[in-house]
Amino acid sequence: MDTRIATTADGIMSRPVVTVPPGLDVASVAALLHEHRISGIPVVDPDGHVLGLVSEYDLLAKTGTTAEEIMTTAVISVSPDTAIADVRQLLVSQRIGRLPVLAGGRVAGIISRGDLVALLATEWVCGVCGEPARGEHAPASCPKCGGGQAGFTLQEQPPGP
Repeated sequence: MDTRIATTADGIMSRPVVTVPPGLDVASVAALLHEHRISGIPVVDPDGHVLGLVSEYDLLAKTGTTAEEIMTTAVISVSPDTAIADVRQLLVSQRIGRLPVLAGGRVAGIISRGDLVALLATEWVCGVCGEPARGEHAPASCPKCGGGQAGFTLQEQPPGP
């Protein structure tokens, strides 16, 4: 089990990323979104460089026959070492649903708002002092007491508000 606390984009990004070529027809793009239960998909060149992004909104609001014709080209992205707090800030301030994670100019992963919500809902409790820590994985050591040998237990989050 990975015991790192997710603090950067690399720790929470989804991978591998479903991508499409620019010439893919709009119906096939829509089918991929539906099949993979995602709300947006990067459009990439043969080398994996991001050319744009097609979201559900683009499919519904724009006219065109290919991904290239309806994609949003002003794509905001992050690197694998971007802090999660910065990822959150970008998603909120730019009112976007997802951020491609680029390494060497190529798609390495993608982070959606849902990924951050899942992170917020995961809380670990230190077996030594009871200190809670949020993250996708249990921390290697407690940020409060430094304990780690007793381990962390996953604290179930109650449903509802």
